[in-house]
Amino acid sequence: MSSIEGSGFSQIQRLFQFRIKSDADLLQAISEAVSAEGIRAGVFVSALGALKKAIFRNLKVFPEKYPVTDEERLYLEVTSPMELVSLTGWIAPKSGGGVEVHAHFAASTVQDETLATMGGHLTEGTICGIKCVIAVLVIDGDSIHADQDEKTKSFDLFFSPQSRVLS
Repeated sequence: MSSIEGSGFSQIQRLFQFRIKSDADLLQAISEAVSAEGIRAGVFVSALGALKKAIFRNLKVFPEKYPVTDEERLYLEVTSPMELVSLTGWIAPKSGGGVEVHAHFAASTVQDETLATMGGHLTEGTICGIKCVIAVLVIDGDSIHADQDEKTKSFDLFFSPQSRVLS
């Protein structure tokens, strides 16, 4: 029995990089850049910059039933200067049209004259500081798609029939 639900291969098309203006919402700017370039699928390979505000969303407890609700999550808002040190995740076409951007990020800040690094799900409300530079590896969008997972009742990444799928 395999612990892998699915897998697949995607053809790499190009690397897309962009710089986000100060005071812009990070998630909204990523969605805007992806849309403007017509990107349907990709993975985040790099991110750096400064943040004025970050909102980290994490799971506090595993829910007894799905979907996960805000009662099972922690939203931590940090309003001190932060360094964006990581951005991971994917971009995929939605089955019903449009594109889903799913990202997690890590940022560090100074607390009591030492560094503290936090991470979580990227939601709206995380605001760029001096600058943020993002790199997306654009891939062929025919091999993946984002759709509602029947078990978790949330959007997840699925591999198309022409990709290798494990059962």
